[in-house]
Amino acid sequence: MSLAPQGFDAGKKVTGRKRHILVDTFGLLLGVSVLPANIQDRDGARDLLSRARRRFPFIERIFADAGYQGPKMAKTIAATGCWKIEIVKRSDLHRFVVLPKRWVVERTFAWISQNRRLMRDFERYAGTVVAFVRLAMIRLLLKRLTKPSHCS
Repeated sequence: MSLAPQGFDAGKKVTGRKRHILVDTFGLLLGVSVLPANIQDRDGARDLLSRARRRFPFIERIFADAGYQGPKMAKTIAATGCWKIEIVKRSDLHRFVVLPKRWVVERTFAWISQNRRLMRDFERYAGTVVAFVRLAMIRLLLKRLTKPSHCS
């Protein structure tokens, strides 16, 4: 098995890989894709959305950030199923505002990043990163399920 390629994202000035995730409204993982950083978000979404359409045919609407807008993404949406996509844009770049729906994905990335091996891009293979992301979500769900309730 050869090493998974890494790329350079000129916009963010980082070398490595990008994680594309699809989550539900609670922030629970539905799908994950790990690609080199030089692949644009809208180009990397095709594989993730096609796999998600097969697993979750009942999903009707997707909320995404501005990186997933444009005619290429519209073609991807049309090719992978009958989704409705809503782009959630930042309202003001100079101050922090919690944007509805967009913070759900950011919160999930924060949950995933609490695991030591997912804080940085340490892994040699993209498949290993995908497995560790899934394990991180399983760990989170098990922790929530085994948490004792304080209701009496």
